[in-house]
Amino acid sequence: MMKTQSQDTPIENQEHLKRQRDILAFRMKKLSTKQSDFNSKTAALKEKIKQKYDDMKRVLDEDLRITMSQLDIETEAMERNIEDSIEKCYKLTQEIDQQLAELSAQMAKHQPQAREKMSEVKERIMETLKKTDPELIQMDEFKNEQLLGLTINLLLFIRSQVPVTKKLFQSYAQEVVLDPDSAHPKLIISPEGDSVAYTDTWQDVSENLSRFDTTLNVISRKGFTDVRNYWEVEVASKTYWELGLTYPSISRKGQEEDCWLGRGPTSWCVEYFNGEYTAWHNGVPHELTHVSGRTFKRIGIFSSSEGGLVCFLGADTMTPLYSFCAGTFTDSLYQVVCPGHDNQETNRKPLLICDASKCSPIL
Repeated sequence: MMKTQSQDTPIENQEHLKRQRDILAFRMKKLSTKQSDFNSKTAALKEKIKQKYDDMKRVLDEDLRITMSQLDIETEAMERNIEDSIEKCYKLTQEIDQQLAELSAQMAKHQPQAREKMSEVKERIMETLKKTDPELIQMDEFKNEQLLGLTINLLLFIRSQVPVTKKLFQSYAQEVVLDPDSAHPKLIISPEGDSVAYTDTWQDVSENLSRFDTTLNVISRKGFTDVRNYWEVEVASKTYWELGLTYPSISRKGQEEDCWLGRGPTSWCVEYFNGEYTAWHNGVPHELTHVSGRTFKRIGIFSSSEGGLVCFLGADTMTPLYSFCAGTFTDSLYQVVCPGHDNQETNRKPLLICDASKCSPIL
């Protein structure tokens, strides 16, 4: 007859626990190896990217050197021309002084050739003044304007390409439409489903299982299982909001803590309240002191099922806020937003879902 677990002898239980301990030790070793592998790969990637930026800097520095050298050569040529003209004028003034002295002596002796020499001097003066006219020495303004224009175009092109994370995440952008059937009754959803605002008035809406009845949340109409996804929300002029991702199983009724974004294991969020940012998941808060007091016009949320990542950032400047690593997502993900209460009349602005595929200014 087979023995049950409770019938195992102390020695058998001891051996079983030893085996489990060995299994856990081996698991920890594998996890440490995985961690070292990730760190090594990340370090290698960072080094490769840094080398490319160094290469770009060298290319730009060399282009700057060539451009400055060309302008220096042109300036030196004009300077030589001007110096030659000054030299000609100086030599002529010396000759004039000499001629003046001779003319004075000749006039004192009443020599008739004095008038003739004076005429020659006047002619030479006119000729020298004509040849050394500053207006004859011109800079090629048109060419210089073209050079400056090309430099500005290069700057604009570089700005349009960086931060590179902006270009990359934009390629993962998809449309987000909010589901009014999931919205708390004190939330107003635009007809297009692209904005949500808080109101003190309880809306006349139908009751259903998907509607949040305590927390001021609303989720997207559709979930996604894409390997990578990116979306942005405009939060300008607001003093309180929460944004994130959730599984469809998030609690929606009653006073349960799990109804709040990030307070349970089924959602991830960043909360902003009166200048302070906090990242939440599974009830654990992470204060984001590195952006304390800063405001952003847009917040971006990137997710990668391949990496199990949920990343939040200030999309204005692509400033990283916080990243969660879920390892593996176990269900489809939904976008979820909370515009917050009125916060003493300071938080009436709506949250606006943005078209993250379009370029927005990087400040």
